Amino acid sequence: MVNVFMGSIRIMSIQVENVTVSYRHRPAIHHISIDFNPNEMWAIFGPNGAGKSTLLKAIMHLVPLDSGEIRWQHLQRSNIAYLPQQSDIDRSQPMSVFELVAMGLWYETGFFSGISTNMHQRILSVLNEVGMVQYKQRSIAQLSNGQFQRVLLARMLIQNAKVLLLDEPFNAVDAATTFALLDILKAHQQQQHCTVITVLHDYEQVQAYFPNTLLIAREKIAAGKTDSVLTDQYLQQAAKAMQQYEQNQWCDR
Repeated sequence: MVNVFMGSIRIMSIQVENVTVSYRHRPAIHHISIDFNPNEMWAIFGPNGAGKSTLLKAIMHLVPLDSGEIRWQHLQRSNIAYLPQQSDIDRSQPMSVFELVAMGLWYETGFFSGISTNMHQRILSVLNEVGMVQYKQRSIAQLSNGQFQRVLLARMLIQNAKVLLLDEPFNAVDAATTFALLDILKAHQQQQHCTVITVLHDYEQVQAYFPNTLLIAREKIAAGKTDSVLTDQYLQQAAKAMQQYEQNQWCDR
């Protein structure tokens, strides 16, 4: 994810500096700093209630910060694709599979332009990639959870974004579908040289697919190569930190 411009190299990255976000005056994430550099796959991992989804929303500028700063270095909104949790998406809309994926082309088409022949073929191609091309005319309300997640991933991939952010993308999805989608995501990252940041709660998925991990328990516990982060020592530290937070033992930084 390096953009060459006017003879110079512009590095596209996301920088999180000392970020705190609170809900009802209780910190959901606390003094977190991390740099997500180009062409990397990161998992955000931690106990339930650790603030993983909140951090992703903060990166997307969807929640206000109490303190700190999120910097998109040489990135615009159109360079970032975001996949929220399924529970955040209204499936009752009268929309077909094809139409939902076509929404991923919004930055190219604008409000009033139609789908070109080339775009039509791109949509069919990405639906084929996720195994859903035969359902292109089906209403999204008629899809299973696994099928719907495949379509959402297709909508994300068609954007050809420089950064992909996924929030618990495999909740309520069977194991076979999960690993199939992880294979697709990994192949896309390697082909497009993009940055992928994914909130996950499954240890085995992180170990198998994500070379880098940010372990949080409302604050950063460890970050770096996955084998060095997901150790017994750090995992126990994360569990202990969550217990302290439940007892309102906050630091005073």
